[in-house]
Amino acid sequence: MITRKGRDIGICFLRTCFLKPVSVVGLVEPHTHVSGPTSVPREQHASPSVFRIHSSYTPAGNALNRSTLEAWRRTLPSVEEMHRVLKLQAKKQPLPTEQSVMDWRDCVKISREAYEKEMRGGRGVQSLSFIEWLLQRSLVDSHARRHSYLRISLTEKCNLRCLYCMPEEGVDLTPHGHLLNTEEIVKLVELFALAGVNKVRLTGGEPTIRKDLANIVKQISSIEGIKDVGITSNGLVLSRSLEQLKDAGLSLINLSLDTLKPARFEQMTRRKGHERVLGSINKSLDLGYNPVKINVVVMKGVNDDEILDFVELTRNKNVNVRFIEYMPFDGNVWSTEKLVSYKEMFKAVNTYAKETSGDGLVRFADGHGEVAKNFRVPGFKGSVSFITSMTSTFCGDCNRVRLMADGNIKVCLFGNNEVSLLDALREGATDEDLLAVVSAAVDRKKAAHAGMDILHTLKNRPMVKIGG
Repeated sequence: MITRKGRDIGICFLRTCFLKPVSVVGLVEPHTHVSGPTSVPREQHASPSVFRIHSSYTPAGNALNRSTLEAWRRTLPSVEEMHRVLKLQAKKQPLPTEQSVMDWRDCVKISREAYEKEMRGGRGVQSLSFIEWLLQRSLVDSHARRHSYLRISLTEKCNLRCLYCMPEEGVDLTPHGHLLNTEEIVKLVELFALAGVNKVRLTGGEPTIRKDLANIVKQISSIEGIKDVGITSNGLVLSRSLEQLKDAGLSLINLSLDTLKPARFEQMTRRKGHERVLGSINKSLDLGYNPVKINVVVMKGVNDDEILDFVELTRNKNVNVRFIEYMPFDGNVWSTEKLVSYKEMFKAVNTYAKETSGDGLVRFADGHGEVAKNFRVPGFKGSVSFITSMTSTFCGDCNRVRLMADGNIKVCLFGNNEVSLLDALREGATDEDLLAVVSAAVDRKKAAHAGMDILHTLKNRPMVKIGG
């Protein structure tokens, strides 16, 4: 029988499992095509539907029944994750529930050992110095994913209190002196650019709170190799500085707006300002941003009745409405009951498209690293997208690394492993050391994040302190 601790973290399907390690050796339909919203090849980490357990690991006659398999299927997105969870449970070890912050010096040591091992093994070019080796592979993880997109949280502060982002009790803010300053941000972006980053997005908290935002945009956009500098903002005060930001080199805009109803806006954000957000959307369009992306976190019983109203925005406006599945973070009281799945949203929007245009949604050819599944309603000017982190993961193509306001690097939105580049910078790390820290952090990135039934039990930051 599984321990109470195991049940508490939601691994209910392990009731029928064993004290010895369990090995998953059979996997059905890993790359099948299915109709409807998932009519594209499944990711390599798609949830399996049938497993068999190696007989040498199971008591005679024991088998997983259908209900257990279904629970397993809903919970785990990857074979790698199944192995990890099952082995931890079999050894009566707790799943990781606390954040893990490595010392940057240990990361440098790990990277140097990897370099020396590769040089001794003859797998690398023997003449490569350590820094040359780092420049080639510091942003390539152990699953061969190359990371070219850096998301930087400029501040932990926000002028809204969105339900899914900010815990009701607020958050403990990092002291100002322990946050990255402008010079440090630019220095790190220069190093990331040398290693292969070509796109930077500035987030928060709310990035427009930074008084030096335009200066940061200008300096980053002038770095060799950086092709795009974007911002994700709540739009509350963005319109005031939008022209200045565009002149500084801001090329991409994402605005968060979860409702088109002013009264509901106040309920969801615990602040006023709905008209100002709409004003920022319209001003962005007037300045030629194409498209203006609108992020909509959809929550059952909260704003799911507005999905079609948002789709209607795309009829005559060059906006990309992005419907985002509700995700678990510290303090946002996530539950499956609040989740509106991709399948549900797609069905509603596709039906609307057929009723409106006579045809269903038209799928775009999404590029490598694209997190959204992108569509348009025939005849509409804009587009709609679905970000499906909970029910249809896209970990296999992930190309993102996050640098948070306190200087910690986070290689997965849902991961709890971090390492401080700020500490390294202020304790005398060389450029070589900093790239070695990045390399070791990226190498620790898992093949896929855990399933949603596990994610909400794991320790992570509140969304406002990550920046998305």
